[in-house]
Amino acid sequence: MNEKMNIAVVYGSARQGRFCDTVVNWVLTELWAESGLRVILIDPLQLKRPADEAAINVAMLEEKIAEADAFVVVTPEYNHGYPAALKELIDSCYEPWHAKPVGFISYGGVSGGLRAVEQLRQVFAELHTVTIRDTVTFSNVWAQFDAAGNPFKAAEAKASLLVMLRRLKWWARALKAARAENAYGGVAA
Repeated sequence: MNEKMNIAVVYGSARQGRFCDTVVNWVLTELWAESGLRVILIDPLQLKRPADEAAINVAMLEEKIAEADAFVVVTPEYNHGYPAALKELIDSCYEPWHAKPVGFISYGGVSGGLRAVEQLRQVFAELHTVTIRDTVTFSNVWAQFDAAGNPFKAAEAKASLLVMLRRLKWWARALKAARAENAYGGVAA
C-alpha cells in the first residue's frame, strides 16, 4: 500500500479562545513533515450548521470520518473529563468510526489531560476502534509553549508524537487492508 494515508486530526474543544488551536497547529506542522500523509481536519466549530449554531452537520462529519484511515484526537481535560463538544462530535455518527485506530494528544493542568484520554478509550471501544497506547501529553500546558506556538521541549514532544504516529500508521495500514478484504460490519452478522 503506497497510497496516501488519510489522518484526521480531531479538535477536542470548541471553547472561544481555546488552547486547542496552539496544540493542533504544532501537530499539523509535524504531520505535514511526514511523507505519505493527507491530513483531514475535524473541528466542531467548523461543523456547525449555518442555520443552527447548536447542531453539528452530521452529513459533513460522517463524510470526513468515513474518509479517514486513522484519527489523532487533540483534547483538553475539563473538570477531570473530556469536553462536551468532543462527546457530541463522537456520538453524532457510529459506523464510520469502525475498525480504525485512534491516537491521543492531551493537555491540561497537572494531569496533562490523561484523565480525559482514559475516559475516551472507553467511548472509542464502543465505536469498535483501536486506541493507541502511546500518547502525547502536555501537563501545565500554558507553560509548555512559547508565544509562537512552539513547544519549549520540542525534541521531547516530537519523539512522543513519532512513537504514537508510527503505531497509529501501523494499525491504520493493517485495519485498512482488513476492511478491504472483509467488510467489518459483516463479520458479526
